[in-house]
Amino acid sequence: MPSGYPSRVSSLFRRKSADLATEQVDEVEESAPAPKPKGYTPKKGEATPRRPVANRRLAAAPPANTKEAKALARRKRQEDAVARREGIAAGDDRYLTVRDRGPVRRYVRDIVDARRNVGSLFFFGTIAVLALSMVPVFAVQFGSNMLFLAMILAILVDSVLLTRRIRRLVNRKFPKNNERFGSLYFYAIMRALAFRRMRIPKPQVKPGDQV
Repeated sequence: MPSGYPSRVSSLFRRKSADLATEQVDEVEESAPAPKPKGYTPKKGEATPRRPVANRRLAAAPPANTKEAKALARRKRQEDAVARREGIAAGDDRYLTVRDRGPVRRYVRDIVDARRNVGSLFFFGTIAVLALSMVPVFAVQFGSNMLFLAMILAILVDSVLLTRRIRRLVNRKFPKNNERFGSLYFYAIMRALAFRRMRIPKPQVKPGDQV
């Protein structure tokens, strides 16, 4: 065996060990994720240090039997009904009917709710007239009839003023409005006749507010 053979073998093993260590370092560097630029926003579903598992959602356990399924469906209907009532009261177009939907109708509601309408007193006036008409005195009954006629006349005058205000403000805010003003007038008058706390959707402005 040549005298230089052991040295060549030892140098060969040393070279292989160094190459192996270099390959392991390269693999570690390739497997490490590339650094994100400053201000980078991770995409939806992408894993992050604070969100190590992407798209990880805890699925609700399915109902074990028919009784639990019915209870779950009933609870879901109750939650939907509550959300619908709250949406209607808040004037959310997703829950409103066609009659109340749209920015023009919302604006008309604000016009009505921002003013003090004579029609809001119609309910109380009617009760007063009925009560007075039951008194067996001709003068009182005659006075109740006159009060009722005066109340109707006041509501008519106030309704005319309301419709004129609606035409002016709607034309100014929505010059390209395609809705018929007759329908808007009727919608506004019927809302003005309702007691404020009974209006649906609920008023979003206070009396006297600028709209």
